[in-house]
This record gives sequence, structure tokens and C-alpha cells, in this order.
Amino acid sequence: MKSHARVVVIGGGVVGCSILYHLTKFGWTDVVLVERSELTSGSTWHAAGGMHTINGDPNVAKLQKYTVELYREIEAYSGQDIGLHMTSGLMLAATNERFDWFKSLLAKGKYAGGEARLVSVEEAHAMMPLLDPKEFVGAVFDPHEGHLDPYGTTHAYAKSAKKNGAEIYLHTKVEELIQLPDGMWRVVTDKGEIRAEHVVNAAGLWAREVGRMVGLELPVLAMEHMYLITEDMPEVIEFNQKSGRELMHCVDFDGEIYIRQERNGMLMGTYEKDCRPWSPIETPWTFGHELLAEDIERISGELEVGFRHFPAFNNAGIKTIINGPFTFSPDGNPLVGPVRGMTNFWSACAVMAGFSQGGGVGLALAQWIINGDPGFDVFAMDVCRYGDYATLGYTNAKVRENYSRRFSIRYPNEELPGARPLLTTPIYDKLKAAGAVFGASYGLETPLWFAPEGVEDAFSWRRSTDFEHVGREARAVRASVGMMETSGFAKYLIAGEGARNWLDGMLAGRIPAEGCMALTPMLNEAGKLIGDFTLAALEDGEFLLIGSGIAEDYHMRWFEQHLPEDGSVEVDALNLGLLGLSVAGPKARDVLQKLTHLDLSDKAVPFMSVREIDLGMAPVILGRVSYTGDLGYEIWMKPEYQRYLFDLIMEAGEEFGISLFGLRALNALRVEKSFGSWSREYRPLYGPLEAGLGRFIVHGKSADFIGKQAALEEKTSGGTLKLITLIVDAGDADVIGDEPISLNGEVRGWVTSGGYAHASGVSVAMGYVPKEIAEVVDGWQIEILGEMLPARLLPVPLFDANGSRMRS
Repeated sequence: MKSHARVVVIGGGVVGCSILYHLTKFGWTDVVLVERSELTSGSTWHAAGGMHTINGDPNVAKLQKYTVELYREIEAYSGQDIGLHMTSGLMLAATNERFDWFKSLLAKGKYAGGEARLVSVEEAHAMMPLLDPKEFVGAVFDPHEGHLDPYGTTHAYAKSAKKNGAEIYLHTKVEELIQLPDGMWRVVTDKGEIRAEHVVNAAGLWAREVGRMVGLELPVLAMEHMYLITEDMPEVIEFNQKSGRELMHCVDFDGEIYIRQERNGMLMGTYEKDCRPWSPIETPWTFGHELLAEDIERISGELEVGFRHFPAFNNAGIKTIINGPFTFSPDGNPLVGPVRGMTNFWSACAVMAGFSQGGGVGLALAQWIINGDPGFDVFAMDVCRYGDYATLGYTNAKVRENYSRRFSIRYPNEELPGARPLLTTPIYDKLKAAGAVFGASYGLETPLWFAPEGVEDAFSWRRSTDFEHVGREARAVRASVGMMETSGFAKYLIAGEGARNWLDGMLAGRIPAEGCMALTPMLNEAGKLIGDFTLAALEDGEFLLIGSGIAEDYHMRWFEQHLPEDGSVEVDALNLGLLGLSVAGPKARDVLQKLTHLDLSDKAVPFMSVREIDLGMAPVILGRVSYTGDLGYEIWMKPEYQRYLFDLIMEAGEEFGISLFGLRALNALRVEKSFGSWSREYRPLYGPLEAGLGRFIVHGKSADFIGKQAALEEKTSGGTLKLITLIVDAGDADVIGDEPISLNGEVRGWVTSGGYAHASGVSVAMGYVPKEIAEVVDGWQIEILGEMLPARLLPVPLFDANGSRMRS
């Protein structure tokens, strides 16, 4: 065994072997993989081996496409047969609601060149004669689906890595992980010790236990998963003989089953409602090439539907039942990337769809380790998308929910109930009493809209029961004044003698003088957006930085990686230690002026200023800014003052007809201003100029801020894309994101977000197109639920185009 290595990968499943291969592919050959047993010994060996390229997140879909296209390459390079069967596949819809979802899903892939297409029931039956056409309303045909041999594929990755110089140590159990003062890792195994610069946790079923070796509780849980294999079926043999090909994959979402051919029979698996976690507290190290006890009664309901939808199964004998554990994260996506607070400790676990995503995960993580960046926008898979709230209990509840709903429709306005409520603020009960319909964001219950008594959120792809009431909230803000809770925003306090200079190097924008605020993007080395913030300069040289709540751990990881070693800067994520309320609308100043003897006039507290004052008896930080694009204020207070301030402001606003509003109304208001949002318009895919944030970049400041050279190059070139806003001639549905944007019938871009701008009475879409066509006014179309709808360019914001109202 080597005593030193640049990288040690822990875990010999398909993901670990993929990472090892990709590291060597990019030139890092001093790498090793350690596996407690044999390769594939965890979940990999008993996987059904299916793969596909379609995913609801287009960025994840790209990685899945890369994975599928990689298989022939590693098979040829390694000389290892991987048993590749590219059969194509069908996704089946038994309801019109599901068919609407298919339309939306296919639209997302159009600008990426996806080849999947809608087919009729008759076409689907011709492709897959085992299905009963009376049970379905339509389908999607995907040419890039199939299955493979899990054992052969994993060994192909391993052999390719070894051919490039990697070493693999089997029957070598990691027993301890210790980081030394110089940052190097001691990887202590039962066969000896390896000193490593990087450690990758790709331990699969044991990822949680490996994480605990370094004091980390990863949000991952193994679930029992069953599939059956039939005896030979004459219908299968007859199809093979007549057509000369295999039967294709089928996913029957409404039946919650998937099927494919297995030799002369069929394989059928299910994601059952009556699901079972496996070893929810601790995974035994003695578990290996074993299966769990058969429990076919538990999936009998799903099998009954499957046998009705595919009648030939009624006459087939069952040859084998496979029940084995697979790991899941709370939302079903992998947990990939550097772990916050640790040096060179990497996560690559909860990759449930290992043969659809394993290659892409290996590619992204290898690039991340080598280059400091994954090369893609992988936020949907980033381990830092979860915070400390994702405890063992939370994870167990959410994974069970996710597993049981894996084939269920998730409507754009649907909020799932698992592990809720968890985090709440002191005014939760008051908001609930006022009719608040909550969503969970980063574990926190946050009002989405306020429903009158007797009205509930009805989940739909189209405008729903909230439409009228969200409109009322938005119009109330524009007409007079509204208040919403902003506690879900991320808040960071930056202090220390080096704070200003450090911020000047971290952020691409202006660092404000004391008492002032500034909007500032944050860039990575490639000059792409990794954050957009409001920065407030407080008294005594301290700064309050406000950003997106869902990105708190993501941004803290970045901040901590770049802190000076001399201790001159301290960054503290305040989380729920600082809570917020926002008051906005033309009467906002009048409301707050009643609560203080201080002058709140525009001259005394101008736009983008910040004051530390008292409102009533409560000390607050008052910022003159609002994401609504209207006259407005953000008010930040300690938790013990929030209830008092809520009541105080509501009482003061009564004479002005103050109204509560939620995140859906805020969205309707911000699209009227063409304001972008983090993870939609602002993400590592885009440069600041492309995103319309070029005016906030101080290219000439003396500080060499991160991404400065790339930002200068973008300024010179003008970038490639441009963010535009379109008014859509929508019917009863609005964009939700990732719909294709066409110009004169040709797909040229994609929607990032949008919705109905209630106060202006129009449907709005924001998205990216090539900069060369970004000023074309007419000829645009956006596809919503299969309909090509006319759209026209909005050259200036719908509301307050010159910004006079928010500055008045």
C-alpha cells in the first residue's frame, strides 16, 4: 500500500470508480481508491442498471447525458464488457395532468437539443405491445435510454483508472480520518495508513458513517427498494423474434412502476407508498453482498396496477425478487462537493441514480478538486444546499416522503408536508391566524400567500386558487402599503479591522461608506455569478450582508475558504439570530414615521441608506431598500423584538389599509421591475454583464477582486448572452422556468423565471437569449404546456421604469 497519495477515494461503487477514473483522465494519477470489500459491494451490485437522460433540472440532465455518452468510451478504453443495451424508452401518462407535466418536461429540453418527443397512445402501444392502451392518455419517447451490467460498468471505470495510473486497494476498511495541522489527511485503514491531500467520501451505504469520522452528519438515508424478474414470457420472445430488438424501458408514473426486458422475461420495479427505511441510524459494517428479505405484500398495490397496465404480467411466473438498500438525500438529488468547514474533504454520496448520474458526478467532482470549480452549475446537487437543520430526524422524514413520491407529480405551487413545521419565527402563529399558506425554505416556514377562510391551495400546472388573492396582495402594495416577513433571507455580519479590504476583494461592486448600502455581485474566478447581495456599512466598521437564504451554507463555504489567516476578518452567519420585516409601498414611510421621532424623509434617509434606530421601543437596523421595486424599507431586529414590531407596524398601518403579502406577491412585484433572483437569473452560468448587473461591477477599483480579469474581458466582449424580459400572451398558465424561448419559430433561448405581474395585468417571462438578438421586439414565442404563445420584448420595466418611486 502507498504511504502517500494526492487523493484517496473511499468507496468502490460506480460513483467512487467514476471519480477515480475522471481524476486520472484529467492528469492526476497519484490517486487511490480504498474499498472495504469488493468493488460494487454496497448498492451497486444489485441495481437494476437503468439509465436515462431526462431530468426536471436541465443542468442535471446535461450531466446525465454526459454519463450515458461516456459508456462506450470507457468500454472501449478498458476492454471491459459493460453489457450495454440502448433500447430507448417510454414515459407513460395515465392522466391529463401527467401529460401536461410531460409537455413541460419536454419543453425544458428543447434549447439543449433534446430528442425526446410526445407520442400518442397508439404509437406507444406499437413500440411497447405489452401495455394496455386503454390505461393511458399519451407518452414521451426517449431514444437515449437503456440498461447495462452494473458489475461490468463499475469495473470498466476501475480498469480505465488503473490503466491511467490509479491504484485500488480492496478488502481495505477505513477506520479513522484525521486532518493534520498542515491540512493533510491521515487515512487510517486496517491495512495501513495513507497520507492524502484530498479525501472523497463516496462510501454509498456507509457515507453517513464515513462522514461521522470527521464529525459530519450527512443528510442521507438508505431505503429498501424492490424489483422482480419474471420467468420467460412468450410475449417477449415473440416481440424479439418479429422485431429483431429488445423491448424498451417503460416508466409508468401513475402506476409508480418501471419495467424493462431482462433476458427472455421482464423486470418490474416500484417506488411504493408503503416504503421502508433500512438501518436508519447506523449502517452495519458487516453488510456486504447481501439482499434484504422479500416483502412482496408491501408492494402488492403497485404490482396490481402494474399488472393491469401491462396485462401480460398476469400470466408470468416470478423468478426472482430483489430487495436491496439504496441511499437517498431529502430531495433525491446527490450530495456532491467540498464540505463546508473542512479542508479538502469531499462528498459524493446519495447518488441514487448511479448509472444515470455517476459519470457526470465523477466529471464534476474531479474538475472541482483539480480546478476549484465543477465546470457546471451543480447547485441542485451541491452538498451545501442543506444547513444544520437537516438533522437525522429531518432526513429520515423527508427521504421517506421523497421515496414514496418519486413518481408523483410535483406541481409548481405544491409544498410538501414532510418534516414540517420545523423552523418558525416568533410571528408564525400571527401569520397563520391571518391565513398564511406557508412554504419551507431552508427549513424555515415562510408565508407564500394569505388565504381567506375556506380557501386552500389547489395544486395545478395552471393558475390556481391563489391567483386572485396573490393579485390582491400585490395591488395593495402598489396602491398603499404592505408588509412581509424577510427572516428567510441570509444575513452575514462581517467585522474586524480587515473587513472593508476583504470585502473589496471578495465582491465585485462598490463597498459603501458608513450609513450607506450597495448592491454588489460576487464572482468566481471565471467571472460568473455566484452571489448577489445587498451590503450595508454599519457603525464601528461592521458590515451587514444580505443574500439568498437557500445559499447560506454555499456562500459561507466560499467566505471561509477565502478568509485571511491573520484573523483580521470575522464572518458570522446570523441565520435566525436576526429576523426581518419588509414594509413597502407609497405609504411605507408614513407608516414608519409614526413609530419614531427621527426624520425618515428622503433627505434624511435617502434611497440605499441604512440607520441603526429605534422603532417604538425596539432597536432595529433600518435599510432604505425593497425587492418590490417600490418605496420600501427592510427592518432587521433580534428575535425577541419581532412580535412587538409586527403588532406595532400593523397598528400604525391600519389607517393606510396595510396588507400582509407573501413570496408569491413579491415575485409578481419583482418581475414588474425585471429584477432577477438567485439560482434563476443569477447563477454560475452567467456573467454579470449578461445578467444585466454590469452597472454594479466596479471594474476600475484598485482591489483585485475575485473574477476581475474575467469581468474585464466580458466588458470588452459584451458577453455571449443577454437577460431579457418578455410579455407573454398567456392563457391560464404562466411560465415557471426553463421553457424554451423561440424567435420566428426557432428555439434561441430559455426562460429563467417569471409569472403573472398582477399590478400590471400581464404575464411576464425573464430569460436568456444570444446578445445579437436581444433587442428584437416582435416575433418571440414561449412554449407553455405544449402551446406556442406569442411574446414581445419589454425594453424597460413595467413599473417605475426610471426608478423614481423607490427613490422618492
